[in-house]
Amino acid sequence: MRIIVLAERINYLLGCEMKLVFYNDFIPGVVSGDNIVDISEIVNGIPHIGPGDLMSRLIQNFDQYRSSIESAEKSNSGVPITSVRLRAPVPKPGKILCMAGNYLENGTLKEPRPINAFLKNRDAVIGDGDTIILPPAPVTIFHHEAEAGLVFGKRASKIKAAEAYEYVFGYVNVIDVSARGLGPEGGDGFFMGKSWHTFAPIGPYLVTADEVKDPQDLHIKLSVNGSIRQEYSTSDMGHKIPETIEWATSIATFNPGDVLFLGTNHQGLGALQDGDEVEMGIEGLGTIRLNVNENLKRKWDTGVDRSVADRIAGR
Repeated sequence: MRIIVLAERINYLLGCEMKLVFYNDFIPGVVSGDNIVDISEIVNGIPHIGPGDLMSRLIQNFDQYRSSIESAEKSNSGVPITSVRLRAPVPKPGKILCMAGNYLENGTLKEPRPINAFLKNRDAVIGDGDTIILPPAPVTIFHHEAEAGLVFGKRASKIKAAEAYEYVFGYVNVIDVSARGLGPEGGDGFFMGKSWHTFAPIGPYLVTADEVKDPQDLHIKLSVNGSIRQEYSTSDMGHKIPETIEWATSIATFNPGDVLFLGTNHQGLGALQDGDEVEMGIEGLGTIRLNVNENLKRKWDTGVDRSVADRIAGR
C-alpha cells in the first residue's frame, strides 16, 4: 500500500511542475519561460473572497485545474515578466508559522536547539517590489532573516515525518523581518518583534514541490545594497523538514495555503534601515527584491551584525 501511495505521489508531481504567481491587480498566472500567462479564465469557477483565498482553494483543488494550467504554461503566450508587477503568490495565508533557532550556524552548534516556533501576522505579507516599512518603535535594531518557506498542499494534522513531503505543495522565498529589543526587559518578544505590517515578504513565485530537487540542500542568498549578507544552505538545518512538519502538525492543523518559515542561519544577519535595497533568492525559486523605508531615518552599522552571530553560535 505504501509503495502505491508513493507511486501515485510521483505521478502527481511529474504532471504539475510550475511557478504560480499573482501579478498587477492580483491576476493569477503561471510562469512560461520569460513570460507570465493569465490563468484567470481557468480558475474563475473557484469560489473565493480575495486573492489569498483564491490561491488556497486552487492549491486545495489543484488536481482539478492542473492539466489546464499546464497547457497554459506550454502555450508560449503571455506577457514578459519584466512588464508586470509581481505580487505575493500567497498573499494571505491562513497561518504563518516560523521556526525559531533552527540552524546549526554553519556547524558551530553540535546539537540542534530544542525545537521551537512562533506565529507571524498573516497580514504582514508583501511581495516582490514592495516596501518594508520599519515602525517608529524603540528597537535596538531591525534585522533581515532570509529563509526557505514551504506551503502546505492539503490538510495536515498529526503527520508522521515519513509522510511529511506528501503534504508539501511548494516552496517560496521568505524573509522574517525582525525588530529587536522590544520584549520584556529589552528582550526579543515574538509578537512585538515579528508581526509588524510588511514584516513577511514572500515571493516572487510559488514553485511546486516537484521543481525542487532537494529542499534540504538549497542555497540561500540575501544582499543589501549589493553586498552579500546571508549565504548558507538548508543542509545546515538543525531540525530537518520532515521532523519540523511532524512536530508542527502534532500541535496545530495546517490547511492548504498555510506557510511554514523554516528558520534562518544567523551568521549573516545585519541591519535594515531607510533607503536599503534588499535582494533575496533561493536556487530555483527566483529572486525577491524589496525596498526599505523608515521615517525616523535611524542608522546602524552596515554589514554583518557579529554580536548576534556570535551569541547565537555560542561563541
